[in-house]
Amino acid sequence: MVSKDRGLLYIIWIITGVLLYRFVPKNKIRHVIVVMFFKQFITWFLGLWVVEKGLIKYPVRFMKKSNKSSFTFEYFIYPSFCAIFNLNYPEKRNKVIQFFYYLFHVGLITGGEVLAERYTNLVKYVKWKWYYSFVSLGVTNYVSRRFYKWFYKNEFEESETGG
Repeated sequence: MVSKDRGLLYIIWIITGVLLYRFVPKNKIRHVIVVMFFKQFITWFLGLWVVEKGLIKYPVRFMKKSNKSSFTFEYFIYPSFCAIFNLNYPEKRNKVIQFFYYLFHVGLITGGEVLAERYTNLVKYVKWKWYYSFVSLGVTNYVSRRFYKWFYKNEFEESETGG
């Protein structure tokens, strides 16, 4: 029988997959792959670092024997939400709207993590606070946004000039 927490992991995978299907147009799948790989590169390093330093624990996770970080969070949820964040970024809106867009996305993931920490065994804060996650997610989303714009700079330049 599947534990409550492991069942929740399966549900999270399904929901995240549905969100990707809903918010990623077919002609942008290539963009999603680039953003997800870049975000996975960042979260691989940071995720392992916080776990190895004993700041966070992931008692229930997939691939327990591979490493101590959460494959689900570090390699699927965060990168997927980051891809959705980048593809739907309000590029042509004012800075206030863009700022609140960042806050919304970072707050959504941080809020989900806080709920998971409080009510499940998917993540446990040892020497960690929710605002560390908020800041690190904000920074990594910003870095991934810069990378995404750099990687697809020709497409961004064409859309700005109307070409």
